Amino acid sequence: MLRQTQHRKSSATAGENPHHSQFPSSSFLVSRVAAVAETYATSKAPEKQRGNGTWLVTEFVLVGFSNLPHLRTTLFALFLLTYLVTVSGNVTIITIIHVDRTLHTPMYRFLAVLSLSETCYTLVTIPNMLAHLLMESQAISISGCRAQMFFFLVLGCNNCFLLTLMGYDRYVAICHPLRYSVIMRPTVCLCLGTLVFCSGFSVALIETCMIFSSPFCRGGRVEHFFCDIAPVLQLSCADSAQRALGIFFLSVLVVLFSFLLILLSYAFIVAAILRIRSAAGRRRAFSTCAAHLTVVVVHFGCASIIYLRPDSGANPARDRLVAVFYTVVTPLLNPVVYTLRNKEVRVALKRTLARSGGVSR
Repeated sequence: MLRQTQHRKSSATAGENPHHSQFPSSSFLVSRVAAVAETYATSKAPEKQRGNGTWLVTEFVLVGFSNLPHLRTTLFALFLLTYLVTVSGNVTIITIIHVDRTLHTPMYRFLAVLSLSETCYTLVTIPNMLAHLLMESQAISISGCRAQMFFFLVLGCNNCFLLTLMGYDRYVAICHPLRYSVIMRPTVCLCLGTLVFCSGFSVALIETCMIFSSPFCRGGRVEHFFCDIAPVLQLSCADSAQRALGIFFLSVLVVLFSFLLILLSYAFIVAAILRIRSAAGRRRAFSTCAAHLTVVVVHFGCASIIYLRPDSGANPARDRLVAVFYTVVTPLLNPVVYTLRNKEVRVALKRTLARSGGVSR
């Protein structure tokens, strides 16, 4: 009897609402839409995807200077000013060497290539860092991170090899001045420059492939303001000890070997300078090396602090501070030193400005 009564009530209710059996309730629609939206968001999530039961990172978040929110505007203005001075200084050096015929020598051609390399070197890291100082989002895709690291390593290695090549040029000029034009003829300089580029390209390609050979699953926070070796390698799923050791030996090969070659060149240079009897001659010979030696000490000093330490990446705050120095300050040092400490460049700059002023009149 009770079942019949309930059946009549339900039948009466259905009769009162004839559309009930055809259309679902509003609460059901809301829950269904929410489920579909959640499924869509999960499938389109840019940060992580599931693979073999492990959360794999598909994009990184660069920490940068997020721990200094009150200094963002100040840092942006300071880094932007430094970047503009660096780019304008390097472009000025390239232009002067190209325009002034007295600077068409191997030493200054190498300097022009170094200035171009330094300009591209800052272009890889600083604009992205400036954008992150202004925006809340600091995400970068893995492909973007891979590209940034590759070009950063290519240009960094090229700078090391170019400084080594410039040291060899000074050795030939001071120790073998009569044979300088024969030893450093244009075809030899072109071959040496090609060797420098190919060596930097090969080292960067090997290191980048080693770092990105396995997926990343140890979080997506890169404790840096760009994709550097140590902070990215720490996020790898696989055991990174062997790869870190291989990268360390490659860094030793590039940094330490280049620096030792420069030291060897300067050992012969100092010995040759000491054999010069007049003090004026010794001073003039050493002045041609002073600018190059200053850039070498700063460049290789910073590179050694970062890449020739067994515990590289153990102190992110310290590494970021040193990285600011060798990505922002060191590239600025190149045009400043070579325009203030090099007499020939200063004279050529004045001559070019006077010529351009005469033409404008």
